[in-house]
Formats: sequence, structure tokens, C-alpha cells
Amino acid sequence: MNTSWRSASLVATAAAVLALTTACGQESTPSAGSQNVGATAPAGGFGGTGAGTGAQTGTGAGNGYGADGQQGSAGAKAAGQLAVSSNAELGKVLTDSAGMTLYRFDQDTAEPPKSNCDGDCAKAWPPVPANDATAGAGVDKALLGEVTRADGTKQLTIAGWPAYRYAKDAKAGDTTGQGVGGKWYALAPNGKKASLASLPGLSVKKTELGDIVVDKNGMTVYRFLKDKAWPKSVSACTGACLEKWPAVAPVPANETKGVAKKGLMGFTRPDGVKQMTVNCWPIYTFSGDKVPGDINGQGVGGTWYAVSPDGKPVGAPK
Repeated sequence: MNTSWRSASLVATAAAVLALTTACGQESTPSAGSQNVGATAPAGGFGGTGAGTGAQTGTGAGNGYGADGQQGSAGAKAAGQLAVSSNAELGKVLTDSAGMTLYRFDQDTAEPPKSNCDGDCAKAWPPVPANDATAGAGVDKALLGEVTRADGTKQLTIAGWPAYRYAKDAKAGDTTGQGVGGKWYALAPNGKKASLASLPGLSVKKTELGDIVVDKNGMTVYRFLKDKAWPKSVSACTGACLEKWPAVAPVPANETKGVAKKGLMGFTRPDGVKQMTVNCWPIYTFSGDKVPGDINGQGVGGTWYAVSPDGKPVGAPK
């Protein structure tokens, strides 16, 4: 690595951040353990007839489960050859051979692989069997493995993360499980949570509200009308409010796109949390937004509004 180039780059970035800081008088803020199964079995099919509840079989919703969305005792449908699909909101998403989205659970672990979804949880989120899973185009077979569940069955893992389907996904391409409970997320081919990783830290998206700012995950960014920007950034959202409206972490100005540079900086709150601002106004996301594109926080309490590229609250009363 050319250390001289790197040092110069760091100095230039620090200078740019310092210049932005001065505008608001604020500080700157700048698989082991799972057996490989990727090449051990042929690709399997995924029929349109699903297993019903109990010992009976039924047509279900074409997703391998009964009409009530639960896995039947006949067993879970095989994954077959895994594939990669493109989703407008999530980027690259891992699917089974029938195009059904695969998910991961935040309460599981990857090192070592362990599933913590049993009982009713496993009815809503059926574990994907490991027995015939193979890697299709765009999937690294070295990341495919298996973990033994509490009931003795073998579940597919991706980079150590146990894989699931969602019973309420009715057809190929559905991603209705994304963000459920703040713990379930579509799997990317590398085992991470699917997201549009190509997005800058902050960027602008065209929506029904007009141009609004979104974070690196494509989630809508909001302003709180009770906050202050001048002479310094002050957030009035604390305690339980901050749990519902998480502060957006500081983003280097050179990692933003389309957002006005004036007052684009971070500050440290009294509680020690570092938060980003647009035009010196503190910005947040909303826990009620589950997938990119959601604007469920717009107008909440008459005090929360999406943020325009120049930092103004979109649709707020004059």
C-alpha cells in the first residue's frame, strides 16, 4: 500500500471535516463449525404442492406449507439449488430453487452455528433443510454448511447463519419477512443481511413526498421539530424517544451523495451518543419503518418529518 498517498488522503479528509464543523460551531465526528454441504448432493426440486398441517397434504400457497402457512409433518421442502435474485430495495437476495427468499435471525449465532428458533417460531419461520442444498450461480459453495437443531434435524447454514423461509411469503420474490420484529432479515449470498450496500452513507431518493434523504440502508431519515440547530445542534429526543427514533450515526461528508454540504456534520449528544446532522439539524430513522422506502414516521405527532436534501422537514406546517 502507498502510505504517502494514504496519509495525504487522510489529511485532506480531516481538513474537509474540520471546515464543515466550523459551520455549526460543533465538534467533528468522523465460518467455522459447520460442515460443508455445498457439493454433496444434487439439486432438488421444489414442487408447487405444499405439505399441509398434521399428517395430511394440501396445495397450500405454493410455498411448501399448508393453507395456514405452517409446515406439515410430512417435512420441510428441500432447498435444492440456491440462487441469487435482485431486489430493488434489498439488492442481492439469496433464494431456494423455487425463488423463495431465505432469511436469518438476529438471535441465532454463526460462530458457532446455532438456531434459537423452535416451536411456534419454527412454524412461522420454517428451517431450511441442509440435505440437498447446492450452490448455484453467484453462491459460494464454501459458505454452505449445516447445523444440528434441537430436534436432531439438519438445517442449512450460510456462512454459519441458520437459514429459514417465512411462512407468509406466498410466491417467489416475496420478502414480507424483511425486518419483522427487528430481528429477521433476508440473507445476502455471503450470509450477511441483504442491503443495498452500494448506497452512500446518506443519499437522496425520489418518493411520493418528493426528494428525501435516506441512510446507507435506504431507510428514510427524519427530523424532530423540537430539536435545535443553531447556535449548536441539540437533540430533544432522549430516553425512550431515542429507542423509537434511533439517531443516525455520523457519516463522512465525502460518503454522501445529493445532500447539501452546508452543516453536514456530526455532534456528540449529552448522553454520549454521536449523531449526524443535515444543515446542523439532528437526523434519525424510525423503528416503525421495516423496509427501505417505508415512510411510516412521516407526520407522527405533528413533530416528525422526512428530511429534504437541504435539511428542511418535508411537509411540515409552515
